[in-house]
Amino acid sequence: MHEDRPTPTTFDQNTNWEQIKEIRGLWLCRDFLSPGQQSSLLFSIENEGWFTEASHNQAMRFGNLPAWASEISDSIRELVLLNDPGLDPMNSGTYYGAEEECAFPSDLLWREPLFDQLIVNAYQPGEGICAHVDLMRFEDGIAIVSLESSCVMHFTKVGQPHCDAANGGKSHPPTTRIPVYMTPGSLVLISGEARYSWKHEINRKPGFQIWEGQELNQRRRISGLYFI
Repeated sequence: MHEDRPTPTTFDQNTNWEQIKEIRGLWLCRDFLSPGQQSSLLFSIENEGWFTEASHNQAMRFGNLPAWASEISDSIRELVLLNDPGLDPMNSGTYYGAEEECAFPSDLLWREPLFDQLIVNAYQPGEGICAHVDLMRFEDGIAIVSLESSCVMHFTKVGQPHCDAANGGKSHPPTTRIPVYMTPGSLVLISGEARYSWKHEINRKPGFQIWEGQELNQRRRISGLYFI
């Protein structure tokens, strides 16, 4: 394995979580990694040699994660603890607040390891991923770290009715799509209802990556998905 450059794990006390109100179990931290931490993490990923050829756009690691990946996993737990006074770091499993107000449920937060499986994807401009629920062979509680290019991830309810063009365009209630704006260095935590009852997608074709009325300038995007 290539030698990793150390990734700083010191967080600013002003780091904020945003609860996506429409979807229980969906939390966003846009300033999870500073620009320096992002550069360090990209250096480590590139040092793995996973994406040296254009045809290689995905790498999977199941158990025995690289040191930098395990450090990110530890950093996620640290950040949740730092920003939630209801969690007792000296007594794992003890929570003194309302679970729905915690960025990660305590029964997931205290598991060891927090995450032991990793999928890293490289998306070129215009490339995204269709609407899906992550594979059921993975347990509850998923983390997504987004690097390089901003993007809008859309969430839709599983089984939500939609316009069926093949059936004569029969009228159905309009599809509810919840947009989540992910900047470079952001972190998304998905658990419970968000994990199992909502699909998520990133459509990066022209005209779909719109935020506050402006189309996003798309570059290569690297995403890391943490599972257990």
